[in-house]
Amino acid sequence: MDKKAEILCLIPARGGSKGIPGKNMAKLCSKPLLYYTFNATKNSSYISRTILSTDDTAIAEYGKTSGIEVHKRPKELAGDDTPMKDVIKYHLSALEEEGYVPDIFILLQPTSPLRTAKHVDEALQALLNDDAADAIVSVVDVPHQYLPMKIMEKDETGAIHFYAADGEKYTTRQKLPRLYARNGAAIYAVYLKAFKETGSLYGKRCLPYEMKQEESVDVDTPFDLYIAECLMWKRMGDIAMKEGTFVL
Repeated sequence: MDKKAEILCLIPARGGSKGIPGKNMAKLCSKPLLYYTFNATKNSSYISRTILSTDDTAIAEYGKTSGIEVHKRPKELAGDDTPMKDVIKYHLSALEEEGYVPDIFILLQPTSPLRTAKHVDEALQALLNDDAADAIVSVVDVPHQYLPMKIMEKDETGAIHFYAADGEKYTTRQKLPRLYARNGAAIYAVYLKAFKETGSLYGKRCLPYEMKQEESVDVDTPFDLYIAECLMWKRMGDIAMKEGTFVL
């Protein structure tokens, strides 16, 4: 395990959002959504440097007061349809001009508040321990009822049938394959060399970092925020119970 690798953390947080206005500063258990990602990167044992990428003055100020290095991005890279890879390339290029070239960069999106430093470090450790891997991405099990061979569709007569031609043969859950979906994704980490060579966050060989359903809420709507808050309060309650500080 090479703990000497230079690892850059990039936190993308633009000001605009359609689902939840000002989403990145929306309150979750009385803290801005960004707080939880800041906390994860600060408590990581592997991350060497963290930058917050934003076009928003309030977000930039919150980053500075939280002790996070802030890099402003141009408005043309802060739209709803701006590819994240363009934002990454912009900041990597600017950093390279300063003479800073990390071995690995990790993307931590603020919309995954239940992701912790423990998750970050476990994912980075797995990547560093696999000499053949280019990247790692966080994933969650796809519930069996949502697998492609279980999904049905309506035809033009209004009747339903299996979307997959062989869907009917999967009569028990035990026969179904185990499939995964990105959980937001809460974690993307990739070697810089692989990213430059492939233009992909997954490189040529990407590892999965499995997370639980209750750790994988991706906040995009008010309902997502409500679910995340319920889970966060439960987490804090569980910690308080374990420490003997819980009070009714």
